[in-house]
Amino acid sequence: MALAQEIIRRKRDGEALTGEEIAEFAAGLATGGWSEGQVAALAMAIFLKGMSREETVALTLAMRDSGEVLDWSSLPGPVTDKHSTGGVGDNVSLMLAPLVAACGAYVPMISGRGLGHTGGTLDKMDSIPGYASQPERETFARAVRAAGCAIIGQTADLAPADRRFYAVRDVTGTVESIPLITASILSKKLAAGLQSLVLDVKCGNGAFMAGQREARRLAESLVAVAEGAGLSSRALITDMNEPLASCAGNAVEVVNAVDFLTGARRDRRLEEVVMALAVEMLLAAGIAGSTHEAHERARRALEDGRAAERFGQMVAALGGPADFVENARRYLPRAPERATVTAEHDGFVARVDTRRLGIAVVELGGGRRTPEDAIDHAVGLEAILPVGSAVRRGEALATVHARTAGEAERAAATARSAFTLAEKRPRRRPTVLRKVTAEG
Repeated sequence: MALAQEIIRRKRDGEALTGEEIAEFAAGLATGGWSEGQVAALAMAIFLKGMSREETVALTLAMRDSGEVLDWSSLPGPVTDKHSTGGVGDNVSLMLAPLVAACGAYVPMISGRGLGHTGGTLDKMDSIPGYASQPERETFARAVRAAGCAIIGQTADLAPADRRFYAVRDVTGTVESIPLITASILSKKLAAGLQSLVLDVKCGNGAFMAGQREARRLAESLVAVAEGAGLSSRALITDMNEPLASCAGNAVEVVNAVDFLTGARRDRRLEEVVMALAVEMLLAAGIAGSTHEAHERARRALEDGRAAERFGQMVAALGGPADFVENARRYLPRAPERATVTAEHDGFVARVDTRRLGIAVVELGGGRRTPEDAIDHAVGLEAILPVGSAVRRGEALATVHARTAGEAERAAATARSAFTLAEKRPRRRPTVLRKVTAEG
């Protein structure tokens, strides 16, 4: 048994840690055998010196094995999932899980809460009255079997070593380490008992990875380590230089998702990402043999209402209203005040500071300043104009939903400063930028 200080020293000096040393560290995280100072010291050593692919695989597996690993072998179909690195107006999971389930896969989606300026899938689901986002294990399993999908939060039994490690990294300036980000994401996904995984790595001014090169490095790390850990994986790098949906918040994004599933409204960029990820999930799960077949299956499931039906079944199975899809606006909370974000002159929307829009939602109470903060699910932004839109002075760029008139006006001012108008319409940017596979 190596001493913690010796493991720290070896990584501090740039040496590769053995699988046994990494397993000992993960056990110390889970049991409390390593002190906060020792955990922080090793996190900083890894941040500065890095980890090899083999070390990262070992850390991922050790954190997976620090708690329960789910077993879905009794299900009569493939088990798959998707993970996003986060963005603004990114409600993709709400449509994607039921869409892929409607095509024959099972999607036990363990999601997170909002982080920084980005929204959290779990916070969106919590805006649905009665919905149990952290159910008992048996309830989760029943929902997956009944609806084909269930979107829930991480339980205390899944990858507890990662939970403690992340909490220390969050307060020691060591979050932005590609090996540690990789191990954190994948340890939880492996603990969920998946057979395949598709990753959505965002880049742009609304993402944690601003540059495409940095996003590609993370995507390549995630795919390589997942494959090394025995999980079939692939990744898409997608653009987050403007919100994906035409709204940002919690209840407003749920409404947007229901409208998408029922065909009432589908934002163009959002639809491109949902369909691209659905194709990759169906290919990875072995349900489709070609991109064309996967796209046709997903499109049929969306257009004939099966995806919307699966979403409704999932909500009901986890305690929400049985008629939620038909009456979403009646059930979801609504903020009492509105304010219009108006254009200051004529022009075309040339750029959106997506991070600033996310911050506006946080300031309204739709996100957290500290982990203990309560979320106001009703507040947010909607009718956000996409890049390329023509607008005249005084016309709406977006609408604010707020609790008070003062909060609405302050958020409108913040949101207004996020839009840059130009005399000429900008060129359209692609939404899906690159695919990353184990083959390169």
